[in-house]
Amino acid sequence: MSFAEKLRIALRYSFAFGRGHLSTFLSSLSMLGLVLAITLLITVLSVMNGFDREMRERILSLVPHITLQAHQGMSDWRARIGPVLAHPDVVAVRPFVQFNALFMQGRRIETAQGLGVVSSGEMGALLTSIGQDALIDFMGTPNGLVLGRGLAERLAVQPGDSLTLIVPGQAKGERASATRFVQVQLCGVLDTGTELDESVALVDINFARGKLSAEGAVSGLQVETSDLFDVARIGWELVQNLPPGYYATNWMQTHGNLYAAIQLSRDLVSILLFSIIAVAAFNVVSSLVLVVFDKQGDIAILRTLGASGGDIGWVFVLQGAVIGLVGAVLGCLFGIGLALAVPTLVEGLERLLNYRFLSTDVYPVSFLPVDVLASDVLLVGGVAWGMCVLAALYPALRAARLAPARILHQDA
Repeated sequence: MSFAEKLRIALRYSFAFGRGHLSTFLSSLSMLGLVLAITLLITVLSVMNGFDREMRERILSLVPHITLQAHQGMSDWRARIGPVLAHPDVVAVRPFVQFNALFMQGRRIETAQGLGVVSSGEMGALLTSIGQDALIDFMGTPNGLVLGRGLAERLAVQPGDSLTLIVPGQAKGERASATRFVQVQLCGVLDTGTELDESVALVDINFARGKLSAEGAVSGLQVETSDLFDVARIGWELVQNLPPGYYATNWMQTHGNLYAAIQLSRDLVSILLFSIIAVAAFNVVSSLVLVVFDKQGDIAILRTLGASGGDIGWVFVLQGAVIGLVGAVLGCLFGIGLALAVPTLVEGLERLLNYRFLSTDVYPVSFLPVDVLASDVLLVGGVAWGMCVLAALYPALRAARLAPARILHQDA
């Protein structure tokens, strides 16, 4: 038998091109299970990829990759920027002032850790994307303040409102200071759609040094690197190039657990759903065994007409390959379509139920992100197809070993 004849018989057994409705029903059932499994896996993987992307592109674009600080403050920060920038893996550096304060508006009080960031042109070449959009809003206001959306909502303030910052003083030491009450004006609300909206508070670095910092010094340097996942090494090398008394922290120490949890969830879900594909492939085995039993008469006739056992075996291997190919293609298409539609469906369901499924006070982002990767689609489709081909080997072997004389004798 030629390959075309084997493929024609396999297609005939798989689809309703003529008689044999039982084999068609069994093949369709196998395809349906495969389509559902692949659709679910691609959809879930796309959602997990979306969380991974938002973690890297949104949260880590606002969180410094590496923070360099000194135990006694960084009064000589201008002299330290040059050596830090000289490192080949450093993309940008910016000074910052860190302060703790109570944000008070009327009877509402919230605690937050604020940052004083550069907003003037003196360090413009060293600014990264974190502050430029927000800093423009308070460049003309010396006591300007930018709050995250969640923090602003809890305080019930809008741009233009005045707030009082209660900054604790230094209790002891040579530079002991009393608690300060500082008036600021809200110039903008930062809405990133991430958990940072619940706590971010930005002011001009010069205002922070003069009014909010007990020592009047810069707290440290925020460093952006070219490699997010090698910050431990880069931070260590940067500290080695600085005088004694400096130390480095990185985003893995503050947000690494969240990123690891996302990756672990993705791996566990992948294993679970790949097992569903394996179950669907096992369904192909049972379906083809029943098809072999149903087509014993056809197999016996083909053998008497000169077909070899190998030819019969190849017919059922091709049938398994056809079932896997059609199921994989349809599953990938439905999976991509469902993944792209999930954010709209969730948003519509939230409006219908008047309930927010994702909130930044619990989840890292306030929306359901989706990122469909071609590599995932090809991997899932290829693995599913390969499982179906392997699943067809046992039924094909049974079909190849059928004795035509015994079958024809039974039929007689």
